[in-house]
Amino acid sequence: MTRPTHEVEYEQMLLSRHGLLQNKGGRRKDGLMDHSAYILLSRVRIQGPMSIGELSDAFGLDASTLNRQTAAAMRAGLVERIPDPEGGMARKFRITDEGARMLDAEREGLVRSLERVMANWSDEDISGFAAYLRRFNTDIERLGGRPWPRP
Repeated sequence: MTRPTHEVEYEQMLLSRHGLLQNKGGRRKDGLMDHSAYILLSRVRIQGPMSIGELSDAFGLDASTLNRQTAAAMRAGLVERIPDPEGGMARKFRITDEGARMLDAEREGLVRSLERVMANWSDEDISGFAAYLRRFNTDIERLGGRPWPRP
């Protein structure tokens, strides 16, 4: 007998393949930013200004990877470096007005994509699916020791 986790693994593999209609560059076909920038900006928006060290801890990535990602986001005008608002030594990254505008537009595009995919779902089914996704994500975060702040 195949365990249900085998079905979850297979469906998760297919979900990652779809990437909500992403192209080879990591962007949705009609998207404004790549996936790593979207996640970076989402975290900085919800948590506030963050240093490379804080980002490294939050994402479980090495500082060199985050230096590349934040440098690309700075070149694109999505984030800016500021002195630590709490007086610490490390400089922090803050989302810019342009970054916030693009993040909002990207999120709206993703929601439109989800609405197309789930057009025939009831609100109850969508809410149930969201609850299971939240539970799945929070259990992954718990095991990894990296909880993601939620609004």
